[in-house]
Amino acid sequence: MRAFVAGLLVGVLLLVGGVYYYFVSGMAPAAAADPPMPYEKKLANKTLDAHIQNANVPPPPIQANEENLLAGAKIYKEQCAMCHGLPNQPPPAIANSMFPDATLMFKGKGVTDDPASVNYWKAANGIRLSGMPSFKGTLTDTQLWQAAQLVTHANELPDSAMKVLAAEPPPAAMTPAPAPAKASPSKQK
Repeated sequence: MRAFVAGLLVGVLLLVGGVYYYFVSGMAPAAAADPPMPYEKKLANKTLDAHIQNANVPPPPIQANEENLLAGAKIYKEQCAMCHGLPNQPPPAIANSMFPDATLMFKGKGVTDDPASVNYWKAANGIRLSGMPSFKGTLTDTQLWQAAQLVTHANELPDSAMKVLAAEPPPAAMTPAPAPAKASPSKQK
């Protein structure tokens, strides 16, 4: 029995030591372009889902009406579009440079399959090691709910909200002022 316990203890210590070495030796992926560790995405998603469920976020205190979706569109365009994109536009350069890639809210389903309370939690609290910041101190609770309602209903927005989300036209190119005419050498004397 002692040999079994000793063997088990040695096995556990070797496993813990191997995992520790994997991380401190630089073998674990650290760059955004590195492939994920085994089971990384699955475990991270399970943890996030469980954390949000345990948070018991209440249902939205505001309706997904035109007024709130319009306000949410203004907030989204100012605070979120640089990573999550705009409708009918190519993805922002930063979206695919993050790990995990930033969700494009207007391509495919975005997060329309999540309830507004989940999207609120993510915007309010951020998501560790993903590039998603917490907006809790930046936006009011109402603004967070408005943005959450917007992305939850991204596939059924009123025209007024879509108009706000339209890409700005690029600024007109400035033409350089003409250079002053140089006097010919014969006129200089």
